[in-house]
Amino acid sequence: MTVQFRISSVALIDPLRLYDLLRLRVDVFVVEQECAYPELDGRDVEPDAVMLWAEEDEQVLATVRLLVDHADDTGAAAAADALRIGRVATTPAARGRGLAADLMRLALDRAEGRLVRLDAQAHLEGWYARFGFVVDGPGFLEDGIPHVPMSRAATPPEAVSSATHD
Repeated sequence: MTVQFRISSVALIDPLRLYDLLRLRVDVFVVEQECAYPELDGRDVEPDAVMLWAEEDEQVLATVRLLVDHADDTGAAAAADALRIGRVATTPAARGRGLAADLMRLALDRAEGRLVRLDAQAHLEGWYARFGFVVDGPGFLEDGIPHVPMSRAATPPEAVSSATHD
């Protein structure tokens, strides 16, 4: 049983695998966290969007989404060439194996030389800080869960690869 890491645009993902990826996100963000919101937000099908995931024995264990950043809810424009990480999710059975950290490193390697933003659940601020993210705005509630906006300046890939494992 070897964990394999994959990256692909949605258009190129096998439909059954895509179902597994989206089901994991719904299971974590809608069911487990009890947030009734439209998890499928339309951003997965943007031309530059990619999904990264870990799988073992044909089972999806964890996933991350990487997008081109756009204007925020206030209408403020995103920095040119900025990327956004989101939808970081791991199955309950696979938690504690470092898979989300591995996927974060892969996403950040792909983002080499670009500003990266994310909205972290507040209790995970320290975890994201391990990858060089810093809080860059006031906290807010999203679906009743405290979040903080975070960003990571453009960093060469060797700094990403040395991020601490969980």
